[in-house]
Amino acid sequence: MDIVGFLKSQFICHLLICYIFIVSGLIINFIQLFTLILWPINKQLFRRINCRLAYCISSQMVMLLEWWSGTDCTLYTDPQSYPKYGKENAIVILNHNFEIDFLCGWNFCERFGVLGSAKVLAKKELSYMPIIGWMWYFLEIVFCKRKWEEDRKTVMQKLLNLRDYPENFWFLIHCEGTRFTEQKHQISMQVAEAKGLPKLKYHLLPRTKGFAVTVQCLRNVVSAVYDSTLNFRNNENPTLLGVLNGKKYHADLYVRRIPLEEVPEDEQECSNWLHKLYQEKDAFQEEYYRTGTYPAVPIVPPRRPWTLLNWLFWALLLLYPLFKLLINMINSGSSLTLASFAFVIVMASVGVRWMIGVTEINRGSTYGNNDNKQKRK
Repeated sequence: MDIVGFLKSQFICHLLICYIFIVSGLIINFIQLFTLILWPINKQLFRRINCRLAYCISSQMVMLLEWWSGTDCTLYTDPQSYPKYGKENAIVILNHNFEIDFLCGWNFCERFGVLGSAKVLAKKELSYMPIIGWMWYFLEIVFCKRKWEEDRKTVMQKLLNLRDYPENFWFLIHCEGTRFTEQKHQISMQVAEAKGLPKLKYHLLPRTKGFAVTVQCLRNVVSAVYDSTLNFRNNENPTLLGVLNGKKYHADLYVRRIPLEEVPEDEQECSNWLHKLYQEKDAFQEEYYRTGTYPAVPIVPPRRPWTLLNWLFWALLLLYPLFKLLINMINSGSSLTLASFAFVIVMASVGVRWMIGVTEINRGSTYGNNDNKQKRK
């Protein structure tokens, strides 16, 4: 086996990446914990520091997509809108069809320098996930229980807190609420029929309340809505495990910049506007499947070196003591010590594999299955 083939083997890949990500992530979470003392003294300094600490974690995952797997990401957009990306606050509406759509959203953020400050509307369960979930807590991410009666007050307060955020940020939101599956799509279209709404072919019915509240709370802070539609060429079915194994994918992302002034202030009108937007997104998907392209200019934003440099920093910092420890263990000749070391490595790999499982479509949430069934009763 040649050196490149050896280094790209699943075993070596998983061990090294799992070790670096977990150990560096926990170190950063620990540092973030100490930054809490800054909150009552200088809230904006707390936020700026945590943007950069969060970047040290999230950029490692983007590095896997950009540098390890070498995935191509082509942006289709209006050339007049392109210079504004990364220089303004925005609400980014993403379709939710693929296991790595969140990672491609992060890649979009990274190309325009807002990865560290990127926000999401995430399910509450993710806040308990070590490393990423804990990182999000310090980034003031908006978590919800997916029960709007309970969520509304909390979500509004979290969003209002972002009005004085010191860094440019993009607020990423999946208005469909859950990842697309055929079962969820069938149930969603039954709801659309019952409500007299046009049926969608490639999307679930958008959940409008969260979007309307986001627009309401961030108006005059956010400049635009970025309507983003992601697809992969040649019917590729990308997975996070595939990225971890170094598999290359080819992503196409269509982004339309819509000034926030065009989004109605009235909640019902805003809801109607979002439904119309998703009908347009469906048409764009139809055109992509038919022609393999979007109705905009293809641009490949330059890949920045910081994700790779950040990963190399942590690799150099953490791999030397690991190899030194391993050599000392081998020299000690203790079977128990070696077995303990192997057990820790295996558990770390299992831990990362569990986190990957959270993204898998066939293990996704039942939100959109049972919830909509109850609404139809």
